[in-house]
Amino acid sequence: MHDAAPVALTIAGSDPSGGAGLQADLKTFHTLGVYGSSVVTLLTAQNTQGVQGIQMVPVDFVRAQWTSVSSDLPLAVIKTGALGDSEMIRVVADCLDASACPTVIDPVMISKHGHAIIDDNAVDTLISCLLPLADLVTPNAFEAERLAGQSIRNEDDLAISAVRLLEMGPRAVLIKAHLDEESVDCLADDTGVQLLRSPRLKSNRTHGSGCVLSAAITAGLAKGDRLNDAVKFARSFVQNAIHTAPELGKGISPVGLVNQSP
Repeated sequence: MHDAAPVALTIAGSDPSGGAGLQADLKTFHTLGVYGSSVVTLLTAQNTQGVQGIQMVPVDFVRAQWTSVSSDLPLAVIKTGALGDSEMIRVVADCLDASACPTVIDPVMISKHGHAIIDDNAVDTLISCLLPLADLVTPNAFEAERLAGQSIRNEDDLAISAVRLLEMGPRAVLIKAHLDEESVDCLADDTGVQLLRSPRLKSNRTHGSGCVLSAAITAGLAKGDRLNDAVKFARSFVQNAIHTAPELGKGISPVGLVNQSP
């Protein structure tokens, strides 16, 4: 009899092209040896060229999905992705508040093509209801600017924004940013602030990269990795996924997961 893999849950939107959202999360979990489960919050009509439409899942059915999964599977870590509006955020927050699982919050606001995936009014709800429940929140620079109310133009701004977000309640913050020719991410927790640097890959194969990063961190935590180790591995994992991704579709190609290994 084989030992069961750790179980991770993604609460996120669906991307029918398979490049982002819960599809990217589940592929990442599987690649990294973690059993993936999902609760669908919204449906998108999208592909590598953009988002053509969004349909919210009724919140009662989101609760039903949560109850089905959480009452049956031994969840190790939960991550969230696109939640869409304030009502959905409150429902998801209620579910997370009832759970003892560590939680990674990816506060998805826009698609890779710039299409809004969250109502303007929902940002305040995200701050008040969801951030205090997060063990880690993983905004990109745009999302961090909206959440923290601080422009990010350099490394000092990055650190200031991370500290401001930390003061909103999460146990740790990872801001993903591009500064000049580098990818500079800022990881902040109660031990301090550190900048993580790597060469910036100029690539058109980045669809779903943010989802894959937060999912890879989630997988690492589910397997018992320390946060620092999970973050550093996930950054390397995403860099390799971008570097090895094939051209697919007519727009921004998805990152490559097929040839990855844990």
